[in-house]
Amino acid sequence: MRAPPRRRRRDPPPGIRSVFLAGPFLQLLDPATGEMPESARSPFDTLIKHFEAQGLSVHNAHRREAWGADLMRPEVCTRIDQEEIRKADAFVALPGSPASPGTHIEIGWASAFGKPIVLLLERGRDYTFLVQGLHTVATVEYVLHTDVAGALTAVDKALHQAVARRREERGER
Repeated sequence: MRAPPRRRRRDPPPGIRSVFLAGPFLQLLDPATGEMPESARSPFDTLIKHFEAQGLSVHNAHRREAWGADLMRPEVCTRIDQEEIRKADAFVALPGSPASPGTHIEIGWASAFGKPIVLLLERGRDYTFLVQGLHTVATVEYVLHTDVAGALTAVDKALHQAVARRREERGER
């Protein structure tokens, strides 16, 4: 019996060593447990494992704060998130629908810091006008999806495109 074919591992874009992964957090916590249920955790866990398999360092508040079990105080997590976004080579986010206020602030920081950005938008959901139009003022690639796990190839392609466009905008090769 033959083993199933393995998915070809795609290398990250040249020069990209780290990614900040953002998305809704507090609104996804189960009120009874204070933690993210597996269904809410799954897209983030899938992306983290995918990027780490490519050798990337992934900064993510959900994992850092034990999926809600170890929440940091606002004055602590705000500074850490902003600094990790500043240091990251690229930014990937699930903006949330309804909109996640914290994620939208992080998207704004990534834009202001000139990061290549990939936004994963779930088909059939509504997103704020500023998310929809962000590509007019920042280096953004959008990935429309129905399932994050099924969109990993598109995420890789979008990350490569965003990084290449950002380098071109800066006159880099």
